[in-house]
Amino acid sequence: MATQIVHSLFDNGPKICKDCHRMLPKDYTDEVCPACKERELFSKVKDFIRENDVTEFDVADHFEIPLHKVKSWIREGRIQYKELHTPTIESLHCQQCGEPIAFGTLCPKCQRKLSSSGSVTIPSSSHDNRFRYL
Repeated sequence: MATQIVHSLFDNGPKICKDCHRMLPKDYTDEVCPACKERELFSKVKDFIRENDVTEFDVADHFEIPLHKVKSWIREGRIQYKELHTPTIESLHCQQCGEPIAFGTLCPKCQRKLSSSGSVTIPSSSHDNRFRYL
């Protein structure tokens, strides 16, 4: 009986992430916060990619995560393929010149141009007043 009273007193305190010690909502069911879960997942994904010759589709399937999450990590440059010639259905291309790239949004040549000039010129088209989808 006394232990139940003691436990109920401590259960009303704030929940804290066991990894980063951030405060969590009282109704949060996991022991770690979403940011720590994401960090742990990303670490597992990187290890999986290092150990296996896989595509973004294999990674999404293996970890049961959305394909767009894996592709966003590739675009951000957080993960990349072992070789540029790894066959995939959808590969990345430089947004400036169209050259195939392994990660990010610009090839090394266009990145150097950007860093030296401070800006990248976008080729003009005859449809300058049309909507563009990025």
